[in-house]
Amino acid sequence: MPCQSSNELKILVNEARNCAKEGKVADYIPELGKANSSDLSIAIYYPDGKCISAGDINKKFTLQSISKVISLALVLKDRGFPYVFKRVGMEPTGDPFNSIAKLETMTPAKPLNPMINAGALVVTHMIAGNSVEERFNRLLGFIRELTGNTHTGYNEKVASSEFETADLNRALCYFLKQHKTINEDVESLLDLYTKQCAVEMNCLDLARIGMIFAMDGIDPVNGKQIMPEKIARICKTFMVTCGMYNASGEFAIKIGIPAKSGVSGGIMGAVPGKFGIGIFGPALDDKGNSIAGIRLLELLSRNYDLSMF
Repeated sequence: MPCQSSNELKILVNEARNCAKEGKVADYIPELGKANSSDLSIAIYYPDGKCISAGDINKKFTLQSISKVISLALVLKDRGFPYVFKRVGMEPTGDPFNSIAKLETMTPAKPLNPMINAGALVVTHMIAGNSVEERFNRLLGFIRELTGNTHTGYNEKVASSEFETADLNRALCYFLKQHKTINEDVESLLDLYTKQCAVEMNCLDLARIGMIFAMDGIDPVNGKQIMPEKIARICKTFMVTCGMYNASGEFAIKIGIPAKSGVSGGIMGAVPGKFGIGIFGPALDDKGNSIAGIRLLELLSRNYDLSMF
């Protein structure tokens, strides 16, 4: 079913786009710095397969931290809850997503949650397989199942750019390895993690993933249970408590839907039982979230009473 342009959404996008000039693209990753800061697009995917949109929803972007939710779902399927949460916590943090500070005060060195970089690296470390290629292909296969798009791939230039500038993530990995929270070669783990973050899609694909989380792991288009209900609900809970970095509390109060952002400017929303949302707006606020994308979600939540609280 083709995605239909919506005049209502177009009006909201045009209003929210005014915020973009207050943000800045993630130029600390050189490839992401090439994005057009005024871009803003949205797709909303419903359980019956209907989709409405505004903006250029076919423009591709990389998942970045949105991939953390997907890798967590895969690892929970593979390893089970006790294994995963023995190694990574469930608590929100008020620190930036790339902070090392809390790790230094935790005994053992266990990241607070899977949505910060330290926690995401531990989760990626748990993806099953005998090589980076095998593990990445398992993750990519899972993502293709979620999107229903067998052409989903990754952006090699972005992956390479991130790998070359990943010194802070290297520091996190070496700290975690020193404390035996991970036990693999750091460069191999970073190779896998940067490929994971560089998985590329458009707003429609992202909205479809959000819809599956919203429907508790079922893809209603084909009736398949892609992930157990309990895993989908755990992931949505992390999206509420930790999904918008250290702005998650304010986001929950103002908007009140499970969502996960990435520094490419993507935001995935999952309105429980209703629909999925995919947004792309590369101009970021000082927390690393799409500034126009958050404004757009605020307008949507207020106009259509979407808050789950």
